[in-house]
Amino acid sequence: MIAAEDLVALVRNYNPKTNEKLIMAAYEYGRQMHDGQFRKSGEPYFTHPVAVAAILTEQQLDDATIITALLHDTIEDTRSTYSEVAERFGTEVAELVDGVTKLTNLQLSSSETKQAENFRKLFMAMSKDLRVILVKLADRLHNMRTIKAMKPEKQTQKARETMEIFAPLAGRMGMQSMREELEDLAFRVLNPQGRESIIRRFITLQKETGDVIHRITSDMRNELEKANIDAQVYGRAKKPYSIWRKMQEKKIGFSRLSDIYGFRVITRNEADAYAVLGVIHQRWKSIPGRFKDYISQPKSNGYRSIHTTVSGRDGKRVEVQIRTREMHEVAETGVAAHWSYRDGAPAANRFAVDPAKWIAQMTEQFDQEEDHDAFMEAVKLEMYSDKVFCFTPKGDVVKLPKGATPLDYAYQIHTRIGSKCVGAKVDGIRVPLWTRLKNGQSVEIITAEGQVPQATWLDIATTGKAKTAIRRALREANKERFAKLGLELARAAFEAHGKKATDKVLEKAAQTLRLEDAETLLARLGSAELTTREVVEAVYPNLVIAHENEIEAQRAVVGLGGQGFQRASCCQPLPGERIVGITHRGKGVSVHAIDCSALAAYEEMPARWLDLHWADGTHPAVYTVSLEMVLGNDAGALGRICTLIGERKANISDLTFVDRKPDFYRIMLDIDLRDAEHLHSVISTLEAESMVASVERRRDPGLEAAPEAAE
Repeated sequence: MIAAEDLVALVRNYNPKTNEKLIMAAYEYGRQMHDGQFRKSGEPYFTHPVAVAAILTEQQLDDATIITALLHDTIEDTRSTYSEVAERFGTEVAELVDGVTKLTNLQLSSSETKQAENFRKLFMAMSKDLRVILVKLADRLHNMRTIKAMKPEKQTQKARETMEIFAPLAGRMGMQSMREELEDLAFRVLNPQGRESIIRRFITLQKETGDVIHRITSDMRNELEKANIDAQVYGRAKKPYSIWRKMQEKKIGFSRLSDIYGFRVITRNEADAYAVLGVIHQRWKSIPGRFKDYISQPKSNGYRSIHTTVSGRDGKRVEVQIRTREMHEVAETGVAAHWSYRDGAPAANRFAVDPAKWIAQMTEQFDQEEDHDAFMEAVKLEMYSDKVFCFTPKGDVVKLPKGATPLDYAYQIHTRIGSKCVGAKVDGIRVPLWTRLKNGQSVEIITAEGQVPQATWLDIATTGKAKTAIRRALREANKERFAKLGLELARAAFEAHGKKATDKVLEKAAQTLRLEDAETLLARLGSAELTTREVVEAVYPNLVIAHENEIEAQRAVVGLGGQGFQRASCCQPLPGERIVGITHRGKGVSVHAIDCSALAAYEEMPARWLDLHWADGTHPAVYTVSLEMVLGNDAGALGRICTLIGERKANISDLTFVDRKPDFYRIMLDIDLRDAEHLHSVISTLEAESMVASVERRRDPGLEAAPEAAE
């Protein structure tokens, strides 16, 4: 535990005029009040308030806030009272301690109605004095740092509450460093395997490439010295949670992720900041679309900085933030910069936002919302950055995912409005349907009778609701065309199994799959909403079972030691190819081709590798392989391809159009095969056709789950 003298010294470092006696008195009073109380870890309870106070000294806050931190649990957990705290330390401190006590009693992750009421109280406390929230955030930060002493279910509850409420709140207040640490600590509880996976991959990357941060930092400093610019350069790897979130959002593996390093350049003034930008862009190539100037257009919480992403050493992308010292203080502490000290006096930071104005701006709409649901929508508009909240012309709130367009908005209102949409107005200005909506915008949809959904809308829409409605409408409009394609697919699939796709057979399949008729079945098949395997099995459920002389699929791999297995989706190994196994706790063995690039993630885990080989004999045609094909857009071309594949006794289990152009199609085919020789036979047959521009086996290391995520 930090001694009273050491805590005072921390405050004196940035505020020589601090009231040392009052802080010492608060320290002693808090120690006495909590005497005999212990934390779950067994430590004296007072270690917690002292740690909270120390966290707040890092933000260089005033004496009242530091004293409040020392006493923030006294009124709630000890015999201390509001009047006693007010008498000893003043009304200002007593009000702050009382505010923190009331916040502590809120159950912010309870039912929706209660949650709305508690959020009202939270913002009411903020409106009285924002320092209440600063103490509460520091309190939560220390509790998350020491959360291992709690029961597992309590850890999960607190971590989820931190991730959903306190971390976004810190972010909205501009306290980026605190937000990042809160997120990462919560991530450690909610997904420890995922976090460890990221850390281990970082260690592996550092072994392979060396200290990238040191090299790039040195390069930047050298370039700035050449330009006679006085600036400080700092580099760091991004937090594990930040990296994990990017991997999930972009649906890519760690090896394919760029800009995992961040660098900050702190300058003396704004002119130097723009000069630094010029030096960096002259030395390294900038990445298009990754430049933002928050100096000329600051955020509402006072954040100012220039953001750019450049291609650094070895083609690695690095993000660079450039700002002045004053801007940096606001960037790190956000709204809290209003109370910060610098050079022994309250900082007159011209970039710090006035807390009263910031709170008024943030809560102005909340007081007008009586309905709990509407209130929560308004709160989330300010709290969460992964959602977009727009307004109808009548003022109703419409919730959409980040990146949503007016078309998504239209379908969110009603499917009929979406289908008849011909245009949109955002804040009264006509905009294209592909415009990305932003928080707080008012959207008006323009409709017209006779309008029907267009195929290009699928590239514009981002929500599942909109895409489903568009596909349904297109399916009805293109039912005849899709039915023709579906018939070719069905014929090829049944012929591959020695059967005929007669009208009776197709009607039986439609009946089994609970579809209206055979035409609907074929249209669904042609639009890739059904697979040929599903259609064949609907009529002949036992057809795909291995013949007596074929090896059963579950016995196809030798060397498993009794464990179950599955083929890795990243490389889709086939009998006849060299294979290796990776064990996954609780999920058996993942079988990879020996040359699969996804295996690099397991190089440091030799205990999880198994030496495997395929069983000798004839294997059934049940092993799916993905092929990417470029096909000439000629009449009957696709039907011919389906026939050729069927003639090679291979089954098309799925077909997806990746790209459509006037002169060619790019399609993705999933084909069920026996072995590598069977694959070679199919590809050779397809390559011999003049209508086929190219055909390649598709392998994607990004489809393999992170090692720890699979355990």
